[in-house]
Amino acid sequence: MEEKQHHVKTGEKTGSQIKSISLLQRRDKKSFICTQCGKSLKSKRNLNVHMMIHTGEKPFTCDQCGKRFTQKGQLKDHMKIHTGEKLHKCDQCGDTFRYKQNLKVHMRMHTGEKPFTCDQCGKSFTQSANLQKHMNIHTEEKPFTCDQCGKSFKQELNLTMHMNTHTGENLHACEYCGKVFFWATGLKKHLRVHTKEKPYSCSFCEKSFSQLQSLKVHQRIHTGVRDHMCFECGKTFITAQQLKRHQMIHTGEKPYKCSHCDKRFSRAETLKAHERIHTGEKPYHCTECGKSFTQFPNLLMHTKRIHSK
Repeated sequence: MEEKQHHVKTGEKTGSQIKSISLLQRRDKKSFICTQCGKSLKSKRNLNVHMMIHTGEKPFTCDQCGKRFTQKGQLKDHMKIHTGEKLHKCDQCGDTFRYKQNLKVHMRMHTGEKPFTCDQCGKSFTQSANLQKHMNIHTEEKPFTCDQCGKSFKQELNLTMHMNTHTGENLHACEYCGKVFFWATGLKKHLRVHTKEKPYSCSFCEKSFSQLQSLKVHQRIHTGVRDHMCFECGKTFITAQQLKRHQMIHTGEKPYKCSHCDKRFSRAETLKAHERIHTGEKPYHCTECGKSFTQFPNLLMHTKRIHSK
């Protein structure tokens, strides 16, 4: 007896395929709708978690500080603050992070990667949030408004700081010059300008610094660490600021414009020296004859030629 052969034409679907498609379609149609805001969720579990936004329920409590969370995963991440656990380490500088995403963003400091680009001016950023803040420059949008005086701000932080002018809360004034700070830490750092306190000392030499970050940057001179590399020419730098300044050579960017003429410069100090041509200022004085100069190299040249004979 000959076997019956079943041929399926191209484009036709078998019974099992039709059954699978039908099942998927039924699954797609099965969604869970929030009765409070109308949002559609894929599972009942997701709906239950979502509902906590409306009810304010936070069933997961930290036994260290009492802070509460809606999800167990959020509590787990939070506990790393107390345990000091930092699982993600940067292989460039050794800094550690609690979250993989934070390490990913940090790595852009070393690679120079800026994946978020403004479509208005072409400026790029390492984080999406920074791009969103930047866009307000072009739109002039100021979504954060003070309910006391009606003044609007581009960033929420600026509004928060402004509100202190109405409430007078959390203002910290310098006893020497009267300068006001919104945070006590800001005042503490500022006071070192007056007290000349330099609590951070270099372990390689005797130099001291008023700021910890300044010490860290300085120590790279001794360690030779240059973890900021230009991907255009391969040159390396100690700080991100030095790299940024260098990259203007490649981009041709000259953000500093002379207020007297149309000439532009890539560095602020170069602009300052140039403007002396217009103002006539000559801050560098020869101690031998009293002659003054607009730039320090000119003073050195004068001293060498005239007074070193």
